[in-house]
Amino acid sequence: MNDPIADMLTRIRNSSLRGKSTVVTPASKLRAWVLDVLADEGYIRGYEKTTGADGHPALEISLKYYEGEPVIRELKRVSKPGRRVYMAVNDIPVVRQGLGVSIVSTSKGVMSDASARSQNVGGEVLCTVF
Repeated sequence: MNDPIADMLTRIRNSSLRGKSTVVTPASKLRAWVLDVLADEGYIRGYEKTTGADGHPALEISLKYYEGEPVIRELKRVSKPGRRVYMAVNDIPVVRQGLGVSIVSTSKGVMSDASARSQNVGGEVLCTVF
């Protein structure tokens, strides 16, 4: 698999559109950091570390719904392995006029766009969520 973050985002997107309550994805530190930001921003209920059916570590993500509709309406990968997207703190995009969130990988860790602006750091824009 060339892009594990895109794989995780696709699993979340597909599961939420099907109305599933949980989704399982292989575990990694970067995936867990992205899930931490999603949980802090209120897009997922949370996640826990488990062991997958194949015996490898996995993350079980609890999806969040509001009045029967998924909270995550749009989930897009911005920086890809073939085209990395790095932005300075002033260039980090505002998603849907502030209603959405950009997840940025910075030298101070993976954080939301608002946290990156408050700490005055730029970095690689991993994805946008609305």
